[in-house]
Amino acid sequence: MTTEFPLTPVGANTPRTDGGFLAWLGVWVLRLLGWRISGQLPNVPKAVLIAAPHTSNWDGVLGLSAIQGLKVRVNVLGKDSLFVGPLGWLLRHLGVIPVNRASHQGMVEDIAERFRREQKLYLAIAPEGTRHAAERWKTGFYQIAQAAQVPIVLVGFNYQCNEVQILGSLMPSGDMAADLEEIYRRYRSVAAKNPDKLSGPLRQ
Repeated sequence: MTTEFPLTPVGANTPRTDGGFLAWLGVWVLRLLGWRISGQLPNVPKAVLIAAPHTSNWDGVLGLSAIQGLKVRVNVLGKDSLFVGPLGWLLRHLGVIPVNRASHQGMVEDIAERFRREQKLYLAIAPEGTRHAAERWKTGFYQIAQAAQVPIVLVGFNYQCNEVQILGSLMPSGDMAADLEEIYRRYRSVAAKNPDKLSGPLRQ
């Protein structure tokens, strides 16, 4: 079985993994479930990735399988209190970045500084924070992207056509309200698995 998706080439500037078994597994899971990937990641070395709508545990399976299948290296955030002993080593090895969430502004600047230090970094953040009809999105992803001056890449789980959709990217303009409305607009065409659990911005 091939581990390539001909319609979604990944550029040379994108953070990559070696692929191997996990790439094969990601492709196998998507094909087993009857899903595919559409759209194309921007050919940039640094970005904040967000995914929505999040209304089912299957979203995580699909997102992880897509990342593995595309052989893209993506980091996530984790509480710094978890990074103790062997567990800390394992989490770092898996691409989890420790953060102190006690100070939101300090956390944003710490992650922005991490972006400045790294040559390549894709950071995935779940803006809804839950799969149970959140009334509003958490805006940390936007603040991090703005502070680090990196684009926000939009990924959607469209259950109407069984596609993990890359919906393009957006560079923060500084007008957060306008930029968020544009992000919401793009996601409103994405069919969730459980529409009754859509977050507030996507129900409009």
